[in-house]
Amino acid sequence: MAIERRGDAYLVTHALATHTLSDLRSVETEQVAFRKGLVKLGRICGYEIIDGAMDTEYVEIETPLTDTMGERVTGLDDVVIVNVLRAATPFVEGLLKAFPHAKQGVISAGRDESAGMDDEGQFPIDVDYEKMPEITDEDTVIVADPMLATGSTMTAVLERVTAAGDPENLLVLSAVSAPAGITRVAEQFPAVDLLTVSIDDHLDDDGFIVPGLGDAGDRAFRTT
Repeated sequence: MAIERRGDAYLVTHALATHTLSDLRSVETEQVAFRKGLVKLGRICGYEIIDGAMDTEYVEIETPLTDTMGERVTGLDDVVIVNVLRAATPFVEGLLKAFPHAKQGVISAGRDESAGMDDEGQFPIDVDYEKMPEITDEDTVIVADPMLATGSTMTAVLERVTAAGDPENLLVLSAVSAPAGITRVAEQFPAVDLLTVSIDDHLDDDGFIVPGLGDAGDRAFRTT
């Protein structure tokens, strides 16, 4: 299985995931390729979640020649994907290829860059919009954001997600994560499973992930 436990997080080690992330990191990757790369990475991570976090059951099936036993994934219709606007939009597009019947939630949340990072390494978070579907006990909820930096945005989002319901499985999915963000989320939401393709070195003085991949939203939507 291409998911490995690394401290407070789980690392997606699938070769195609790490290959795609390498392309996303490159400064030479332009907007269209970057956006398509996020879609591709979301799809790969979705399949890895199915393989590593979801159960299967044996079922009787009839082939054109005889009866036999098959195996199907359970819970594919009980998935909620939460899109943390805006950078997660292409990432979620890829996830939906793995979970086409998923319910979707949207939370527009972002840190106030002008306020700067405080002494505890956090930013004030503005939540401009929130629309969540019903979350049941049987659901697997995936909160998608390509970057887990300080954890300030993610903890604000998780407060709203957990207020909407108490799902059986709650996952945070990112492309790259900083150790500080992983620690903050794990401490405040110990029941959450953190899944990422890379645990990067550190945050710089402005709270950006190093080596990172830049501002995923700006690179995907060609804004500054």
